[in-house]
Amino acid sequence: MSKKNQVIGYLPDERPPFIKLVLYAIQQVIVMFPATVTVALLTGFHISTTIFASGLATLCFLLITGKKLPLYYGSSFAYLAAIGSLMASEALAGASLDDKIAVAQFGIIMSGFVSIIAGLIVNKFGKNAVEKALPATVTGPIAMIIGLTLAGNALSDATSSIVNAETGAVAAGDPQLVANMTLLVALITLISTILFSVYLKGVLGQLPLLLGPIVGCIAAFIISLTTDVNLFKQVPSDVANAGVFALPHITLPKPSWMAVAAIMPVALATIPESTAHVYQLDIYINDLAKKKGVQKRYDIENKLGLNLIGDGVGDMIAGAIGGPGGTNYGENISAMAITRVFSIPVLIGAAIIAMIISCFTPLVGAIYSIPNAVIGGLEIFLFGAIAAQGVAIMIDKQVDMFSSKNIAVIATIMIIGLGGQYAFGGNIPFFGMEVPCVAGAAIFGILLNLLLSIRPKRKQSANEKSAEE
Repeated sequence: MSKKNQVIGYLPDERPPFIKLVLYAIQQVIVMFPATVTVALLTGFHISTTIFASGLATLCFLLITGKKLPLYYGSSFAYLAAIGSLMASEALAGASLDDKIAVAQFGIIMSGFVSIIAGLIVNKFGKNAVEKALPATVTGPIAMIIGLTLAGNALSDATSSIVNAETGAVAAGDPQLVANMTLLVALITLISTILFSVYLKGVLGQLPLLLGPIVGCIAAFIISLTTDVNLFKQVPSDVANAGVFALPHITLPKPSWMAVAAIMPVALATIPESTAHVYQLDIYINDLAKKKGVQKRYDIENKLGLNLIGDGVGDMIAGAIGGPGGTNYGENISAMAITRVFSIPVLIGAAIIAMIISCFTPLVGAIYSIPNAVIGGLEIFLFGAIAAQGVAIMIDKQVDMFSSKNIAVIATIMIIGLGGQYAFGGNIPFFGMEVPCVAGAAIFGILLNLLLSIRPKRKQSANEKSAEE
């Protein structure tokens, strides 16, 4: 047997054996969970509903796209500012939490139409038209800043000893000891995950993002027994008091043009992100196919329009039942790239497991209780992998780094995106508006690239004209 055929990995149309499938699916859920739950906590949306919406939207996305795009739909940080400002507005002062969520839902549903329309435009005019607006010089840096702007979140989680999100309480004990143990758990998680991904072979080599957090949790448990520093998070009261089985708390959307104006434009920010994700998948899936000796070409990059339509439908489904707006997750793509498991059946399994977890409060509680330090250690690896994939896009597309035009586009996207994150906390003040830094960087980069692509027609010299004649 040739070396090519010995490469372990699963392509989108391949199905692992059942036990492996379940393990891979759980791994995808774990990767999705931190960001999705964080968005729910920051927006005030119900945790169980958010998890359920993520699974249901993913399932619908996979079916709508004909099970050809291995992507997981989760709640997006891009919507945080818009949803937060809407729910804190004077117009909704005094309204109940469910009423505030219901108003936001309408804006989230309408944002889905933006992605769907964008997808239909792509299908009408083709990928080449999109590539003029979104070449690798734009999508590559966007993927990079998506990962790099999350670096602060990763390190914040890695050093966070907060055990009660409702009160902000930290783990008990000597503050210096708590800080040291928190960092130790994060480092153990990070290093073990890296070592597993690099050195483990076979099935275990495809589970580093599951095994790493398990090692981190074991380390946290040992620390709790030996030092009395307990880093495991306390489950929120609404989850703890919900019993063993509880259906997600469904709210129905309330029409509001204020919500449309606040939330709908945010969908524009997710389009470049989704584009970058499609290109990432195309690179990694076809690389795996080549290494496995598979002759089939997986034409992922030409399914951008289908991806955007599926993304929009995901927003509409999530918004309809009370989940925050979202997009396909770069974290899950990183997990697939690291483990070489791109199987659609695995993602279907992950979506179903997420929906089941949302209905069993002990399972929600168990995953929620994972220490922030463990999550942070995992995020350092994952978010860095997202940034690295941006570099891979530019390498694969052979971007000329000596071109002044390319340097100008890449440079401005990087600085606006990163500067907006670290100077303004993620939202750049712009003529009275708060523009998400990734969205602002993407829009500026797209416009700058289009502007620099306009070239006046060069007048032919007399010699050139005579040569043509």
